[in-house]
Amino acid sequence: MHTLDPLVCERARLARDPRFDGLFFTAVKTTGIYCRPLCPAPPPKPANVDYYRSAAEAEAAGFRPCLRCRPELSPAQGGWRRGDTLVARALRLIEAGALDDAPLADIARRLHLGERHLRRLFVDTLGVSPQQVQATRRLLFAKQLLSESRLPMTDVAAASGFRSLRRFNAAFSSAYGIPPTRLRGQRGTAPDHGPLTLRLGYRPPFDFAASLDFLRLRGLPGIEDIGTHHYARMLQAGPQPGAAPAWLHLSPGDDGEPALRLRLHNVPADLLPDIVQRVRRMFDLDADPATLHAHLGTDPLLTPLLATRPGLRLAGGWDGFEVAVRAVLGQQVSVAAATTLARRLVERHGQRLPVGATEQLHSLFPPPAALRDADLDGIGLTRQRAATIHAIAAALDDGLLDFAPEQALDDFIAAWTALPGIGGWSAHYIAMRGLRHPDAFPAGDLILRRRAGGSRTLTERQMRERAEDWRPWRSHAVVQLWHAAADTHTERSS
Repeated sequence: MHTLDPLVCERARLARDPRFDGLFFTAVKTTGIYCRPLCPAPPPKPANVDYYRSAAEAEAAGFRPCLRCRPELSPAQGGWRRGDTLVARALRLIEAGALDDAPLADIARRLHLGERHLRRLFVDTLGVSPQQVQATRRLLFAKQLLSESRLPMTDVAAASGFRSLRRFNAAFSSAYGIPPTRLRGQRGTAPDHGPLTLRLGYRPPFDFAASLDFLRLRGLPGIEDIGTHHYARMLQAGPQPGAAPAWLHLSPGDDGEPALRLRLHNVPADLLPDIVQRVRRMFDLDADPATLHAHLGTDPLLTPLLATRPGLRLAGGWDGFEVAVRAVLGQQVSVAAATTLARRLVERHGQRLPVGATEQLHSLFPPPAALRDADLDGIGLTRQRAATIHAIAAALDDGLLDFAPEQALDDFIAAWTALPGIGGWSAHYIAMRGLRHPDAFPAGDLILRRRAGGSRTLTERQMRERAEDWRPWRSHAVVQLWHAAADTHTERSS
């Protein structure tokens, strides 16, 4: 069971250190309020403070979230949501909304264990039940929408997973002691007054520019627009004919704030939680740099890289199928050549919208059903690569493969390598960027084997053995080594 060190928490609280944001919460016994470590309010006396590992645990103890520091903006505690532990896999399911429409027994069944055992694991690890985690997640998201927007109350309720406005009002008032209308934002935005704007917090340091650089080289023209300071993309916002195009725009927060600013255009309320979670996972916003550096920084190969680029994150992809197709297009060709192939594929089989969001955004990536039998001749693919894309599309369309968040890495790799044309490198690359698994590791990658070998190139087996001590964060080591190789190439080219 993870426990908190009161001395460490006390020092972080008094220093208002943003690196501890979301790693613990401060509960003030005299006020009944719980806060983030960086709360700007005058610090209470130590005797009046309790510390909790999660917002759910603080709320289960009867505390309400602070209206000033707003705990709903904290990045999630990354360690519990990573790796292949049962709690981590269950948390990913809860964050994907699995408890919104199904009982806990369904999650337990998907994890192949009993409901009572799953509940006991949560209490032992987090101090609360899965239902309490879910309730806190929903109410904190509602609190953010109320504070930052003028969305209709029915939309806030729907976006938070409540089936009725009456149930939402009752749950909110019971948990926080005030009706939700009391938190209505005064300067927020609503879809009919421009984009809905939300803040997405992270723990510094975060090298947003490096993530954008990585994504820009692999961008999908017409679907993504990636600049030096922003990421934008078209969204599939429902089948309504004639609906306005939906799209998002992500940029840095204001005045050095440890948060990104997400602008959502024409996005239905019920899609908001999924889109926000996709963005958070795509940009690895719940990562804990201190934990990563403490683990990986013991390796002499990685120590100087972490010091040079401490804010690197694992840049994922928006959609698993997109990532998988891109991985096949990139087999044995350069990144630039793979981007050209992707552009041709989108131009031929992507959905061109009658009205685009902007001049750069006007298309949607083809779904698996559109590519399972698609004509891929003439875009530059070998017959074998085309057959692999057909096989991936058919397997996903038939439900034989998926990107369900509860999957263990080994199971995911085994399922994908059973497809024709998908080897270990491709499967792990898809797991890194599509499943967004922090321990995926394409050991056969030539750049990794050269960087790790120094004066010689390691074999795949040697590379795998060399990286054993990097578990469960091997994907983050890959990111560091890839960026180091790119930096060296740039220096030599200049």
